[in-house]
Amino acid sequence: MTIYGYARVSTTDQDLTIQEQALQAAGCQVIRSEKVSGTSTAGRKELQTLLAFLQAGDVLVVTRIDRLARSIADLQTIMHTLKDKGAALRCTEQPVDTTTAAGKAFLDMLGVFAEFETNLRRERQLEGIKAAKERGIYTGRKSTIDSEQVRQLKGEGIGPAEIAKRLGIGRASVYRILSAGS
Repeated sequence: MTIYGYARVSTTDQDLTIQEQALQAAGCQVIRSEKVSGTSTAGRKELQTLLAFLQAGDVLVVTRIDRLARSIADLQTIMHTLKDKGAALRCTEQPVDTTTAAGKAFLDMLGVFAEFETNLRRERQLEGIKAAKERGIYTGRKSTIDSEQVRQLKGEGIGPAEIAKRLGIGRASVYRILSAGS
């Protein structure tokens, strides 16, 4: 039986040290860490490596469930993988141990709350953007394309594909600018 640890933070300026120390204290023989968003399992190479190495009797340890997954679907997919391999999941800061019925139930509740928290954060962000737009403060990302230059080149008889090539932009951007100017 091998005890594997997994640590994750969302941004490169966050520190993994506290999680890694907690995993070492929990007896993890191998610890994999990464700095990547937890909203999806896509692009999480260290997690995929761990899931591939797990064998029957092994244990995957995380500090909290939200380090592993931020959606019920991802959590269930990970749990199916662990179950199929005969491996278990434990958390250092939450009473999760999938070798027990109570631990499994608590895991499901934590997964629901992690997804709920993500959805609330997204709603607050969208509400803030909407309010800023209503006040005229938020206008979206500033354009990196010089619309006047696109129109000037079109006026010289140059086609959209050539304009896009000369300016290093996509043809769709050229068409969007030209249709907005009509």
